[in-house]
Amino acid sequence: MAYFNGFPATYQQMYPQYQQQPAVQNAPQQIGIIWVQGEAGAKSYMVAPGQTVQLWDSENKVIYLKSADASGMPSMKVIEYTIRGEKEEKPATEYATKEDVEALAAQVEKMKAELAARKKARIVVKEEEADE
Repeated sequence: MAYFNGFPATYQQMYPQYQQQPAVQNAPQQIGIIWVQGEAGAKSYMVAPGQTVQLWDSENKVIYLKSADASGMPSMKVIEYTIRGEKEEKPATEYATKEDVEALAAQVEKMKAELAARKKARIVVKEEEADE
């Protein structure tokens, strides 16, 4: 007598609810936030074919949307976000304007001219001392 799943074959016909059902495998649902470290972490995160995941960067204000098509080829979109109400940080460095650079160049040229005049005056003085 043939047995299937612990029941004799005749019982399977009488009690169909006890037949083994094939397990349906669904892709697991991601609940919560997935944190990655930088773009390199997002690139190395594995995504199942036909799925899209949100990856939050723990180092910058960036969200990566990583997808894989049906063949498993990944693609990624980068979204930079700002939080309302936060003060935007001013850059630590200040840049010179064109007028500032031109004024500085004029000062350098003036100093070069003065230095050249002093060197010429010293040479003349030394020559006069040598003549005496």
